[in-house]
Amino acid sequence: MPTSVWTRFPVMDRDSSFNRSLLPMQTDDFDYVLPQDRIAQVAIEPRDDARVLIASDLSEVRFCEIADLLRPDDLLVVNRTKVRAARLIGTRRPNGGKSELLLTKRVDPLRWQALLKPAKKLQTGTIIDCGVITAEVLTDPSDGVAMVALSAEGDIESAIAQAGEVPLPPYFHGVLETSDRYQTLFARTVGSSAAPTAALHFTDEVVDTLAGAGIRIAEVELEVGLDTFRPMGEGSVEDHVIHSERAIVDAAAVGAVDDTRKAGGRVIAVGTTVVRTLEAAARQDRHVGTLESDIDLFIVPGFRFSVVDAVFTNFHAPRTTLIVMIAAMLGERWRDVYEHAIARDFRFLSFGDSMYIEIST
Repeated sequence: MPTSVWTRFPVMDRDSSFNRSLLPMQTDDFDYVLPQDRIAQVAIEPRDDARVLIASDLSEVRFCEIADLLRPDDLLVVNRTKVRAARLIGTRRPNGGKSELLLTKRVDPLRWQALLKPAKKLQTGTIIDCGVITAEVLTDPSDGVAMVALSAEGDIESAIAQAGEVPLPPYFHGVLETSDRYQTLFARTVGSSAAPTAALHFTDEVVDTLAGAGIRIAEVELEVGLDTFRPMGEGSVEDHVIHSERAIVDAAAVGAVDDTRKAGGRVIAVGTTVVRTLEAAARQDRHVGTLESDIDLFIVPGFRFSVVDAVFTNFHAPRTTLIVMIAAMLGERWRDVYEHAIARDFRFLSFGDSMYIEIST
């Protein structure tokens, strides 16, 4: 379990030399200035031509060269989730006003958590026609999020695939040739409302190179919800609540980790979603157990990593829980590393470049 966010994590106040290390961490301690021109608006091709910043010494390689950073018997763990066509656009009854639903989580066979627009006009009982799908708002929206019931003839997932669109990040204003460019090479199981973007850089050629170097790949699942990427509000980090996300670590993944430990290799997570999944499944002696449940693990500075030895991750938005996790890995250096990345024109967020972090355990 993570330690309390009351842990000692020195941060200097922006307006004075006052040391806040004995105070609770504040969400603005994880803010930084991200220039708009550093947010990637083009999906680089080929995928594996992205740059990788090595956090330990601020050197860099191309993603197609990541085998050079790893060792034989290392294990890469990826998230095999696939992004659902979760953006539904329809009209309200009876006045015909346009509305939008972004499905963020399937609660049960009938009910879904969704982000609604315009939230003020979508109160309990509102009916929205979205092509082959009818949606009924079951609860008044809170911060734009409400519970909805979806109905359609036949299988609801098939109806969503027919009526919906794959939701791209709101800060991405570019154009993709196909929505598959927002799916990873490993995407298998439909369930996420956002891609596990650290794996967007993989190609078949990279996988073949890794295999030839004696590096294996295992898969887990975490259904990525938008809450993971939403900025934290004002106040203490301790007060921020991460909504739960469905995670699966199956017997094959457990066996891969066990074999890696026996061989003396390292477990390397591809993305923050994999970090959270593996650490939620942690057992004694740096192994994992099978897992199939909702998890809400919030990794903060002071957290002791039990499973993950290193991570490939994209560059994240300011004041997010993802930045808090990066600070748990890098300590106070996270800000210097990010400032270097900005100065060196690395590309940020979903379609941006990558970073490689080795975690001290």
